[in-house]
Amino acid sequence: MKKTAIIAGILIAGTTVAALAHGGATGIVKERMDAMLAMGKAVKTVTPMMSGAAEYDADKLRAAARTFQKHSGQAMTDQFPEGSGGMPSMAKAAVWEDWDSFSELAEQLGTYARGLEMAAENGVGTPGGMGSGTMMGGSSMMGNGTMMGGTAGAMSAEAVGTMSANAAFNMTTQVCSACHSRFRAKED
Repeated sequence: MKKTAIIAGILIAGTTVAALAHGGATGIVKERMDAMLAMGKAVKTVTPMMSGAAEYDADKLRAAARTFQKHSGQAMTDQFPEGSGGMPSMAKAAVWEDWDSFSELAEQLGTYARGLEMAAENGVGTPGGMGSGTMMGGSSMMGNGTMMGGTAGAMSAEAVGTMSANAAFNMTTQVCSACHSRFRAKED
């Protein structure tokens, strides 16, 4: 199974759970859940295009990229003030314990989303694009400290913008996946 489909499936499943969890959320926790839900819906909208199951639409991809940008960087970190963990929030204490890594991933999401918006013009490339989600020489985005431990080896928006749309989408959603695996509690 393609990494893009797996990552998208994880993000979509997380979106469904988040939608159910909204029932008890208020204030900043509800705001950040709504932001995550919006990004999950954006992933769900464009995933079929990235896998070839739907006709490619650059405008839809650009809209998804703008959704990621809107909810990334400082917009994201502002939604995680100290003391806003605990139920119904799915945020792990690691968000505040390792704030620098969390902030770097939030910034990286914005950078890659800007690149994704540029890459929309490039159309869909080969299946999986750029080594099915690997980066420069085969190092997995999920390991070797590139995404999970910070931004070492992170690419600029301009570099991501030169890729095929599906490769740029894959990289962008892998930032989401890395953040979720490190900073989001698993559902019971």
